[in-house]
Amino acid sequence: MTDAPRPPFEHPANALVLEIFRANGALIRLGDALVKPLGLTSARWQVLGAVAQGHGGLPVARIADNMGLTRQSVQRIVDELAEAELVGFAPNPAHKRAKLVVMTPRGQRLFQRASERWAPYADAIAAALDPRRLRSTTDNLATLRGFLDQTNDRSSE
Repeated sequence: MTDAPRPPFEHPANALVLEIFRANGALIRLGDALVKPLGLTSARWQVLGAVAQGHGGLPVARIADNMGLTRQSVQRIVDELAEAELVGFAPNPAHKRAKLVVMTPRGQRLFQRASERWAPYADAIAAALDPRRLRSTTDNLATLRGFLDQTNDRSSE
């Protein structure tokens, strides 16, 4: 008599990961729809957000690290944003070649417009969830990300 294998998403960690993937997909679809009228994609909006969060003082590699993406993919998007005159580059006192990505006034205005379009959704999410559960979910996801980052660091040694 053999035990039947357990369905893969019965495991709580697998169910969580699947739900994160689904939520990510839903966020990207919503983001694309929100910023398309502004001539942006979710990816470009996310990078603009990372530049805004870094107060315009981060090189591409740091933006990529903060976003959990590869440097090459962020570099491609930054180059597109620079071509559209939404970001520019400033000297980096800590590194001669790795310029700092800075938002242009045009980029700041566009990011502000995108943020205004997103605000009602952020408010609706916050209103739909108990504030303690929302904070707890955020903390749990940050802990999960930290665990995964450590695991990735160890596996690449």
